[in-house]
Amino acid sequence: MYEGPVNDPRFPGLRRRGFLAAAGGAAGLGALALAGCTSPSGGAADGGGKPRRGGKLRAAFAGGGASETLDPHLANLFADAARAKALFDKLADFGADLAAEPRLAASWEPNSTLDRWTVKLRKASFHNGKPVTARDVLYSFRRIADPKKAFRAKASLEPLDLKASRAVDERTVEFALKRPTAEFPNLLAAFGAYIVPDGATDFDTKPVGSGPFRFVSFTPGRSAVFRRNDDYWDGAPYLEQLEFLVANEESARVNSLLGGQVEYAHELSPTTARAHEGKGQIEIVRLRNSAMQAFAMKTDRAPFDDKRVREAFFLLADRKELVDGALSGAGEIGNDLFGKGYEYYADGLPQREQDLDRARHLLKKAGADGLRVTLDTSAVAAGFTEAAAIFRDQAAKAGVRVKVAMGSKDSYWQDTLESGTLCCYRSGAMPIESHFSQRLLSDSTTNATKWHHKDFDALYQQAQSTKDKKDRAAVYARMQRRLYAEGGFLVWGFADWILGTARTVRGVAHKAPANTLDWARFDKVWLA
Repeated sequence: MYEGPVNDPRFPGLRRRGFLAAAGGAAGLGALALAGCTSPSGGAADGGGKPRRGGKLRAAFAGGGASETLDPHLANLFADAARAKALFDKLADFGADLAAEPRLAASWEPNSTLDRWTVKLRKASFHNGKPVTARDVLYSFRRIADPKKAFRAKASLEPLDLKASRAVDERTVEFALKRPTAEFPNLLAAFGAYIVPDGATDFDTKPVGSGPFRFVSFTPGRSAVFRRNDDYWDGAPYLEQLEFLVANEESARVNSLLGGQVEYAHELSPTTARAHEGKGQIEIVRLRNSAMQAFAMKTDRAPFDDKRVREAFFLLADRKELVDGALSGAGEIGNDLFGKGYEYYADGLPQREQDLDRARHLLKKAGADGLRVTLDTSAVAAGFTEAAAIFRDQAAKAGVRVKVAMGSKDSYWQDTLESGTLCCYRSGAMPIESHFSQRLLSDSTTNATKWHHKDFDALYQQAQSTKDKKDRAAVYARMQRRLYAEGGFLVWGFADWILGTARTVRGVAHKAPANTLDWARFDKVWLA
């Protein structure tokens, strides 16, 4: 497996390393991980001999109904993102360990103060034959950042000063930053940060991208058909055609796969996987450790404003029992930190075990004997209600009475962001730096644990101002040690994501989290 450039001077801040090689897993919320034998980052394919050209692959995803769009900047669902990846490209994308690696960008280089970065583009063309230029890049990012719009990547691009950014020449962009940003490459790889032609506004009748497939037809809520782009800069796909079909019920996706109506079925349950694994009809693919599973404690209010209570709750959890019960064993235990296996993850900290005696002692010191607390949960995500019930019983062994409260599927995430004290929580793949900036700074908009510490904010800014990667990693390690000791996320596990394919499908990798380069990479898949 090609691991990408090591210490490549063209890409400051870029580091490649094997991702969960021993565990054979992936980490990211969500979906399909497809890659070919020559994949840049996603691991070896699952066999099948020499790649074969031709054929049509039909992929079944849950969809968004009649409101679906092919506008890549509006992509939100997994189906949206998979279609966008087939038609468009980004300047960079995330490798399996969530480190940014180049796509349309040929290189990136900062100035000495990390507040101005120069990006050089590779030679690539849109489907209409026009070259991808610096003007297209600036148009795309300015469109995303439009204050009147609500595009997904807007928050990720916030550090950019796009008024001061400029096209140096046809294939060189100079980006101005509002502040030093050592992890600038992550901005280029942000979810939804696709490059579209300068002036493009119509994406549903005849979208033009630079991706591996060209547009054929689109019926929102039903089907999208694409054909191979023989002129793709990264090599033409093996498939002649690719069709995305919408099937919102898991049973419909499975039955279509078993009946030969599709060759790929996204998002299967552990029960379905057990029923069909090894039976010879279909192939089951498990993307290991794909979604962080946690309980979020709000650290700005009682009882979790006392760090002794938070530590006690860390020690109440039997993580293996939670993984076995809530995830039907389809996952791996966590250690109260986000991003297992990702770049910068603090994997040297001791694995936490259940310790009821120590938990009782800490609660007594905090004056919280006989503590009662409400745990908010919902059927909004698989395993949430089961995890809540299991943890309730675990806590009871230490004299803690947990009341499980069932919330609305429609408003759960918004409700639990501000209200309550303890809730079920999960997260998909993102760089650890993004997890810090989006969830753990005083001004983070999705700070579910209400972790507000100016000294922690200062450490983040120190990391962003540190050019040397080894020194920056040391700062991130210090931040994670703090969270491990007294943070608000009780991370008990990392769930597998399960998909099914026909036995004729080849080129499926097992080490690419959702929303990374080799997730939904249909251009490297072939039919035997």
